[in-house]
Order: sequence, then structure tokens, then C-alpha cells
Amino acid sequence: MKPVETRLARLARKGDQRAFAEIVDMYKDKLYHLAFRMTSNRQEAEDVVQETFLRVYKNLDRYDENQKFSTWIYRIATNLCIDRLRKRRAVYSLDAESSDHEGLDGYAMLPSDDRTPESELLLSETQRLIQESIATLPIKYKSVMILRYLQDLSLQEISDVLDMPVTTVKTRVHRGREFLRKKLEHKL
Repeated sequence: MKPVETRLARLARKGDQRAFAEIVDMYKDKLYHLAFRMTSNRQEAEDVVQETFLRVYKNLDRYDENQKFSTWIYRIATNLCIDRLRKRRAVYSLDAESSDHEGLDGYAMLPSDDRTPESELLLSETQRLIQESIATLPIKYKSVMILRYLQDLSLQEISDVLDMPVTTVKTRVHRGREFLRKKLEHKL
């Protein structure tokens, strides 16, 4: 039995607008969070989500049903984010100098079980610092770290989304964590 997304994609390919609307409902929030974490800009994130769904709709006939639909749609969104970040980097040359920023493991963002107002404040401040640090990562590490720790994709899924070997993904996750650890060691 094919996953729900694959059946919906097949129906949408045949012109069923309700099926495509269900795909949009399933992925709009996930894609927005991914895009926002990568671009750090609400408007750009909304644009990326909209462009992702436009590309999905136009290219439904190219979707390979042997591949996970989520991998395919995340690849489209991630590539659009990377394209925007590259264009932004070219426009704002000062951003290019931020490649030496580093930070901490994404697990530091997980809240503890015993929440107090003080711990909530510390957690939100910690999350803000981590989010700011992730935003300063070089693009090749930023996309991998967001997909791994914030979108909770496996290394294989990231490999599929970014179309790179799993060993490269592992290396970038490791280096991304090192960047974050060094960036945040004096702030936390």
C-alpha cells in the first residue's frame, strides 16, 4: 500500500484539486518552519513555501513514486532556501564574513520536564541564542543542521533531500555542531 502522500500526488496529477489541497495542508506548516529557520525571514519563508507548492504542482508528473514524497518536497524547499541565501549573500557582502560563527548541538533546545518561570526564561533565551547562531552558519552547514535537528530528519533522509552522500551529511553535521559549540561556549 502506498503512503497517503503518494496516493494524493497521483490524484493531483490527474487534476484532483482537493488532493493537492490536502498535500498543501499536510506540508504548509512544516515547510514554513524549515524555510523560516533557514532564511530567518518570515516573508522569504512564506515566498519559499508558495514557490515550493508551485513547483510541486508543475512537476507532479516528475515525482517518482518509489521515493518518499516528503523527501521530494523537502528537497524542493531546501534548494529554494539555499538559492535565496546565495542571492542574499551576493547582495549583502557583509553576510559573507559571518562564516566563522559557531555554536552548539540542537539538543540544547529541548526543554526539561520541570518547568518554572525562571527555566522558561532561560530556555527561551537559550533558544534565541542557538537560533541566532544557526542563522550565522555557512549555508552548507546551516541546511544540514536545520534538517537534522529542527526538522528531525535522519541522515539518510537528509542525504536524499540534499542529493549528497550520507558521509558528507555526517561530516557537515559534525562540523556544524563544532561551529555552534565554539560560538556558544562563552554565551551559555
